[in-house]
Amino acid sequence: MAHPTDDKNFRLPTTLRPRRYQATVTLDLEGRTFTGEQRVELELTQPTTEIILHANALELGEVTLRTGNDVRKPASKRVSTVSETVVLTFDAPLPAGSATLDVLWTGHFSDGLRGLYAAGKVAATQFEAADARRLFPCFDEPAFKARWALTVRVPQGHTVLGNGRVVKDEADGALRKVTFEETELLSSYLIALVVGPLVGTPEEKAEGIAVRTWALPEKAHLAKFGQDAALQVLPRLQDYFGLPYAFGKVDQVGIPDFEAGAMENAGLITYREVALLLDPATAPLSVQKRVAEVVTHELAHQWFGNWVTMVWWDDLWLNEAFATWMAFKIVDQWRPDWRMWLDFDAHRASALALDALKSTHPIHGEVRNAGEAGESFDAITYEKGGAVLRMIEGFLGEGPFREGIRLYMRKHARANAVKEDLWNALGEAAKQPVNELATKWIGQSGFPLVSVKAEGRKVTLSQRRFYSEPGVKSAETWPVPMVLRFEDAGGVKEQRVLFRDARTTVTLEGTGDVKWLCANGGSTGFYRVAYEKQALDALAANLGTLAPSERISLLADTWALVRAGQAPVADLLDLAARFGDEEDEAVLDELVGRLGYIENRLTEGEDQERFRRWVEQLLGGGLKKLGWQAAQGEPDRVRLRRAALVRAVGGLARSPEVLEQARPLVARMLQGDKSALDANLLDTAVGMVARAGDAALFDDLLQRMPKEPDPATQRRYLMALTSFEDTNLTERSQGLLFSETVKTQDVASFATGLLGNRTGRDAWWEQLQKRWKDLVGRTGAAPMLLRRVVEGLGLLRTREHLEQVKALLQANPIPEAQQATAQTLERLTQDVALRERVAPEVAAWLKRRP
Repeated sequence: MAHPTDDKNFRLPTTLRPRRYQATVTLDLEGRTFTGEQRVELELTQPTTEIILHANALELGEVTLRTGNDVRKPASKRVSTVSETVVLTFDAPLPAGSATLDVLWTGHFSDGLRGLYAAGKVAATQFEAADARRLFPCFDEPAFKARWALTVRVPQGHTVLGNGRVVKDEADGALRKVTFEETELLSSYLIALVVGPLVGTPEEKAEGIAVRTWALPEKAHLAKFGQDAALQVLPRLQDYFGLPYAFGKVDQVGIPDFEAGAMENAGLITYREVALLLDPATAPLSVQKRVAEVVTHELAHQWFGNWVTMVWWDDLWLNEAFATWMAFKIVDQWRPDWRMWLDFDAHRASALALDALKSTHPIHGEVRNAGEAGESFDAITYEKGGAVLRMIEGFLGEGPFREGIRLYMRKHARANAVKEDLWNALGEAAKQPVNELATKWIGQSGFPLVSVKAEGRKVTLSQRRFYSEPGVKSAETWPVPMVLRFEDAGGVKEQRVLFRDARTTVTLEGTGDVKWLCANGGSTGFYRVAYEKQALDALAANLGTLAPSERISLLADTWALVRAGQAPVADLLDLAARFGDEEDEAVLDELVGRLGYIENRLTEGEDQERFRRWVEQLLGGGLKKLGWQAAQGEPDRVRLRRAALVRAVGGLARSPEVLEQARPLVARMLQGDKSALDANLLDTAVGMVARAGDAALFDDLLQRMPKEPDPATQRRYLMALTSFEDTNLTERSQGLLFSETVKTQDVASFATGLLGNRTGRDAWWEQLQKRWKDLVGRTGAAPMLLRRVVEGLGLLRTREHLEQVKALLQANPIPEAQQATAQTLERLTQDVALRERVAPEVAAWLKRRP
């Protein structure tokens, strides 16, 4: 007879809960094994003959249960590999009340980047979503919060970090025994250990909270920026939540091989090195902003996720969407000159693209098991969730929204919560029907396309769900909080509308003629806009009056309508032609992104050359005006504008003149002249020079890459190795993927880089089909990396490629990437159809140009 634990969707019974773990683990760093012993204090609400806890690849030894003076041994220990549990069965029922469970066990380090694993010289843990069970026999679901009192025994000479402060550090024979302060109530996925030859910054305090940032010795000089970011944002987070930081201290650690960007373990935050460590003198501003945003994201989790925790993984968005939104909000407070909300708009674009597919999913969707939870770490959960929270805050107002968050934190302190708890708190604080707004946006996939027709001061709005596939229609509607921004005789004005129905008419307040109307003012709404031609022409004629975010949305929405077959590509190209004098770097980034897609996928041969020359004519003048060298004291925004123009003219348009200018500058930089190139130009300049580079440059980058301490520079050289278009060198770069040169964390991005190489793509794709299992194996079964490997196949271009991708993924299904598989196939199908449909239109438009 099958036991319930043989179902992979098995959830632990709630009649038994852990209250406290007291555990000691002994690590053999050379043998990559460990032993453990722990006592778990339990509370049983009713008698039972079974205790079920999680364990994955652990060998349980002696197990003893005590209730009062009664001491019992289990009659059997049944392991289920399907649900990753151990069922302890007792001959007689265990009484309700308190009990303790003593367990001895042994295990091995994990081969991939989950559980306890080796990252070069460092041993580190990564437990989210459900991998604490790879190190501890435990109740490994987020609802089972408990206190953890941990002791670690390791060889001498290593830094040992845990969630709490070290309260005892003593010799234990040939080993070192480190005991940590007992934690607050925490879910098992938030427990962490890091052991290795790490060096920390001096301890500094932010309003009494001790902060240190750790790295390998050769990278210790790169830790200060991440340290300073934490010191700056912690007080701002405490102020926002109205609650002090709860976990005693903050340790931030750069891990040499890491699946995600970072992990919010309470008091011990772990990072991929490139997301924490940098040299401000040589790091592009984009890298500095990214590190600040990731640090803030993880610190926001200490409240939203760690202090108040979701009950189950279907509410993962409660953690991730909030931390995503909060990171941009707090960093924007700290560094308003960085204009973080424009970066947020760029992130949101990925969510809009994903959510326009039929294979998308709601922000809050069914998650049947921990394995499926891994697929929820995507742009819908993070970026769409964050955008919806921003939209709700805009509707409620900053003050009431914050009061609602504070109320939520107080009501569910140290406990678990579900989405309704958040809506109730926000509604109570704001005295607004938050449920109506939130339930639809969180529970329903997709988003609306709002069509706009303006006649005088009357504006007719209509909405329906937007799909990127031409011809797909739906009658779904949303309560859409809209900001209408327009200009009339009285100047520029804003008018707010909650658009609930399929169609409505709004009268714009004020008098006189309306010069132009933007139907997503400030670009804070998560929807697309389709303007009738007259309204679109009016916006195009007044681009300089629009905010940068609105110009970005205008380009993005027009392109989305082209993809969906609702507008000719000439609309996008005619609009793009008006941006030749654009000076805002964020708008230029959007423009270059859209034009880059057209150059790469919708043109070839003579048309491609013609398109490149048009881009050079459009934007080359701006680059010549700025030149390559930054002036003394030049503002960051000018430097970023130059970087965007170099990407356009040198990268996209492949200007021979710009390439010749870049070569000696890159050579000087490689010879040690840090002043040769502005930091913001490094990625593009190295990439374009590598693209046309020879064997000597390839060998130079290959030799430098593993020795480079700065993770951003190391990644720059690694990805440049995928760019060489000399046929012999593309073959060499393809061979690197299955060597020690490429770390596990970089497998997906390196493989994707090779698929983006135009001269090597077909040969690499042929090889990849034969070695697909090897590539999947190289990810260590890490769900995020598997997802990215599958998504990388979307860079292929032809219908033949599409059929081959379908056959490959059908013959070799990846259970951990089912959503990614469906989304990649749907998107690639659309890309292939778009190419076949629109490429002739692009060619015709180019021929009409003078």
